[in-house]
Amino acid sequence: MGNSPPTPRRPPVRRYSPPPPPSPTFRTPWRKLEWRNTQYDLQYVKDFKPERDAVRQLRVLLYGPVGAGKSSFINSVSSVVRGKIVNTALASATNYEGASFTKKYETHKIRKESWNSYYPFVFNDIMGVEEGSGRGVRVEDIKLAMMGHVMENYTFNPVSSLSPSDSGYNAAPSLDDRVHVLVCVCSGNTADISDSVLKKMREIREAASDLGIPQLLIVTKLDEACPETERDLQNIYKSKFVKKKLTQLSCELGIPLNCILPVKNYSHETSQDADVDALILNALRLILDFGNDFIEKL
Repeated sequence: MGNSPPTPRRPPVRRYSPPPPPSPTFRTPWRKLEWRNTQYDLQYVKDFKPERDAVRQLRVLLYGPVGAGKSSFINSVSSVVRGKIVNTALASATNYEGASFTKKYETHKIRKESWNSYYPFVFNDIMGVEEGSGRGVRVEDIKLAMMGHVMENYTFNPVSSLSPSDSGYNAAPSLDDRVHVLVCVCSGNTADISDSVLKKMREIREAASDLGIPQLLIVTKLDEACPETERDLQNIYKSKFVKKKLTQLSCELGIPLNCILPVKNYSHETSQDADVDALILNALRLILDFGNDFIEKL
């Protein structure tokens, strides 16, 4: 019998495997930060002095949507500078029906080690920017605050703006009363900002620009929105989610990306964390530098 032809081999069955999902982080940080340089930054803050003798204290005004973490940011700055967790600016853990917790115009100072001695920069917290008319802080009142016309402990009225005939009106503001840096605070863990709130925030920005006041944007709660950042805070400048969120806010508010700083506020912590401190100090240094440049031109 002749040789039978060889049985053809069947090609191996290739199992399809879907490509791996894209990484949620970049290989290298899209912005550099010296995470272990906190002592140098802290000393810079402690040695800070306003450029002009006529200004005894640099004034930073915080504004933004309800629940963004304005009061918590003040507490976080105080905690980093004083070296212990403090809670000087009362903050609410919840937002009842989206209403602002802060009602009054209050100046927050940071005490030095010696009694009755304070650092030459202060923070003013105000009522949150709320959706619709007759709710939250009025844009006109923020404009007056920037010019120094709002007196300490003035209670904001969502329905009526402060007028020169009111007892809370400062008719002759000093250079110290004026705002030297305007800081918008937004949450990175909320849905898109409503058109109504965005419109108010843009009006506030335009008023500050007319006055020549420098502006920054602080973005909080990104660790709550981004698992990679929650796992390791040093991933905040590697996270694709964080960069996308900051770019979105930049487009919506018209604030340059290099003037937008992500931070994590102290919230549940009972002791300090070096990575939290690094982000807070990075933001604080830029705030002080921007304010000093403005004071120099006054």
